[in-house]
Amino acid sequence: MEDRRIFLIVLDSYGIGNAPDAADFGDEGSNTLATIVRSSRYDTPNMRKIGLFNIDGVSCGGKEETTIGTYGRLAESSKGKDTTIGHWEIAGVISPNPLPTFPNGFPKKMLEEFGRRTGRGILCNQPYSGTEVIKAYGDEHVRSGSLIVYTSADSVFQIAAHEDVVPVEELYHCCEIARELLTGELGVGRVIARPFIGANGNYTRTSNRHDFSLMPPKDTMLDMLVDAGYDTYGIGKIYDIFAGKGIQHTQRIVSNEDGMNKTIAALETAMKGICFVNLVDFDMLYGHRNDIEGYANAATEFDKKLGIFMKGMRDSDILMITADHGCDPGFKGTDHSRECVPFLAYGKDVKGNVSIGTRHTFADIAATVLDILDVENRTDGTSFKEQMMKGI
Repeated sequence: MEDRRIFLIVLDSYGIGNAPDAADFGDEGSNTLATIVRSSRYDTPNMRKIGLFNIDGVSCGGKEETTIGTYGRLAESSKGKDTTIGHWEIAGVISPNPLPTFPNGFPKKMLEEFGRRTGRGILCNQPYSGTEVIKAYGDEHVRSGSLIVYTSADSVFQIAAHEDVVPVEELYHCCEIARELLTGELGVGRVIARPFIGANGNYTRTSNRHDFSLMPPKDTMLDMLVDAGYDTYGIGKIYDIFAGKGIQHTQRIVSNEDGMNKTIAALETAMKGICFVNLVDFDMLYGHRNDIEGYANAATEFDKKLGIFMKGMRDSDILMITADHGCDPGFKGTDHSRECVPFLAYGKDVKGNVSIGTRHTFADIAATVLDILDVENRTDGTSFKEQMMKGI
């Protein structure tokens, strides 16, 4: 067993454009990185030094003469552009079929059974912005106690409820009921609890969000690492995305800053294996809200924390940074965008000034993690360890 720690950080929605099949998703021309780099609030010197702007197809930002890490881009093979499918592919599972979406709301029969089992009525049942839906239905929900059920362009069933009307634990139980009902053709990627607070039309969502995901259809790199005796840590919504499968230790976070603080703290643990991190603010707070300045500033703040993390790494540690899809805040609409994602790797044993070019599936990350830790690869990916690691 290798005495190594791999820190795999997913910058949720940090796409770099140029997905070969973007037109199939209506996303041709989307490029999250190119959009946010134009902001005066964007400054990511650490990612730049590792090789972000040297990646194939990245024409913004200016290239470094010499980089301190290995870099490249990955195209998604799965037929989807959501968080669940993106993370499953990063962990080694390609999804040949997209998860179902419900642009016209959920079937009446399913909602009737959901209402019967929860004992509450249903409001909305259509695609909606999460902040707008509580403005539109919040007062009626507070009066009636009915649950606000809505969806988006993603494969999600979301339930919004006021914490004083539906206690958080009851809301979670309602989500568990929905998760039991939403299988087969109704098998959405995530059922999401969206609690909020406030009064008289002035409502704010809280940090008590909780995702109830589909179980991955087969073993991921996380299961393979556990089978081989390694530790698996999840920070952020990693536990939720994988429905807990293959995650031995988990920590919730309330922001990107909190997530990076917990990741930096993990450097001091005796963990041996992988620390898998999701930083969701990029997507949730800025991408979906078309907030270019906010997204750019979040990238800058992440990079500051990244510098602290890099200084704290042990000689045998490996840092990997990637994304799960795009969400270009300057592109039409407010949904995820089909983009390639970056791959950055850094560590004493990681080659500098090396490009892995363009890989055709995110699953190659999982295969490389397993290869580095000397675990048999049963994922859908192919390792690029030899290109990336010194002494191979």
